[in-house]
Amino acid sequence: MFNTPPITPTWRWLCRNPICFLGFGFGTGLAPKAPGTFGTLPALPLAWLVWQCHFPFMLNVLIALLLCAVGIPICGYTEKMLGRQDYGGIVWDEIAAMFLILMFIPFDWLWWLAAFLLFRFFDAVKPWPIRWFDARVHGGFGIMLDDWIAAAFSLLVLYLFSGAFA
Repeated sequence: MFNTPPITPTWRWLCRNPICFLGFGFGTGLAPKAPGTFGTLPALPLAWLVWQCHFPFMLNVLIALLLCAVGIPICGYTEKMLGRQDYGGIVWDEIAAMFLILMFIPFDWLWWLAAFLLFRFFDAVKPWPIRWFDARVHGGFGIMLDDWIAAAFSLLVLYLFSGAFA
């Protein structure tokens, strides 16, 4: 599938490859354990910054969709440069999906914590249909797709939970 031999990414390698630096979530994807969890963290300050701008809701959603859209080529390019399919250190998908969730929930630390925990659960466990898509859809789109579905599951649970206690 890949024309280049697989490489092991390093901080030095990321610094020479700006797109891969983004794909690795500003370096968080290099975490030796749980890179997906560490890779989700940059979404929090990014979302906080956007919330501080007090943009209209639809502009926040547009920014989130833009992060998702640019994630397809970022993840695809990073995967190609690594010579490895859906490498765990590629975490732009986690950042974009978590950011998307945060644009649809209240700006409150308890909501954000619940969203983070739910998203990490769905992304790690990959219940049906997430696992099905993860196994069959590849490239940049495939890397992003399973996280979009995990984000949708997370939002669904958050909304069901909030309705139960309203």
